[in-house]
Amino acid sequence: MRRLAAALALASALAGCGRGPAAPVQPDTKHDACDWCRMAVSDLRFAAQLVAPSEEPRFFDDVGCLATFLKAGGAPAKGQVAYVADHRTKQWVRATSAVYTKVAGLQTPMNSFLLAHADAASRDADESAGGGTPLTAQQVFGPNGVP
Repeated sequence: MRRLAAALALASALAGCGRGPAAPVQPDTKHDACDWCRMAVSDLRFAAQLVAPSEEPRFFDDVGCLATFLKAGGAPAKGQVAYVADHRTKQWVRATSAVYTKVAGLQTPMNSFLLAHADAASRDADESAGGGTPLTAQQVFGPNGVP
């Protein structure tokens, strides 16, 4: 009976592989470091990540670090997806659909002054984004965009 249960659990897990984009992973704020600057990913409001099937996630402590990594030619893996944390809710959002704001003088982990939000409503409800300049994903991540 145990072998059957184990086989069913394994089959179920394998059946889920390869369906849709890779899901975001919650970083360990005490141990995970930024893949670009090596600082701790300690404040999820500014965090970003790259995930791909069968690969370890790459975490970034600042949206600006992900942008710099990609602009520097950080090679996306097959099926890799970029996520950013909504600054207000800390929920993971696909980087391609997020809205971005640059807020001069706002303290971010690596002084990019960048905030990400799931949508304009979340940005408008976030006092930290007030007075900021809206940016497109292409303005943040460059002409190659994000995976």
